[in-house]
Formats: sequence, C-alpha cells, structure tokens
Amino acid sequence: MSALWIAHVTVTDETAYAEYAKRATRAIADHGGVFLARGGAFEQLEGPVRPRNVVARFATLTDAHECYHSPAYQEALGFAKGASQRELVIVEEI
Repeated sequence: MSALWIAHVTVTDETAYAEYAKRATRAIADHGGVFLARGGAFEQLEGPVRPRNVVARFATLTDAHECYHSPAYQEALGFAKGASQRELVIVEEI
C-alpha cells in the first residue's frame, strides 16, 4: 500500500529553506517519492494557516519512513529547522 507525506509549512527564512527544498527533493526522489502537490493555491478550512503545503507519494509506508530517517533527508532537514514552522505526517493510502 502506498503512503503519503503531508507537510504544512510556514517559511521564515527563504534562503535556508530553499537549500532544504533542493536537498530534500533529491532525498525524496532517491526513495521513490513523487510530489503530488508542492506549494500552489490552497484554501484553509480548519487549523493554523501554513501557506506552503506539500504532498509526496511513496510506494510503501516503509519507503516513506526510511526516507525521513535517511542520512540525506536528515541533513536536508537541518536547513528547514529554524527556517520554518512545519508539521509533517506520513499517512498510508487506502
């Protein structure tokens, strides 16, 4: 069963976050992840507004989990910390 990363983000440092995005894109692709949404128009219906919304699909829940914990993604994540406020969940598709 495939799995989704769903992230809601407010960027506070564009330069550092751009470096995160560049590195994270490679790490996600290396684990078979494909972006379904990345920024773009949105309508906030509930909860805090986070103007950047990202959805990536992985072949399995295991792939999504391994990507997050991979050295490459953790290195990328270092650029997002302090440069954004974010929530990220992994959700198994049905």
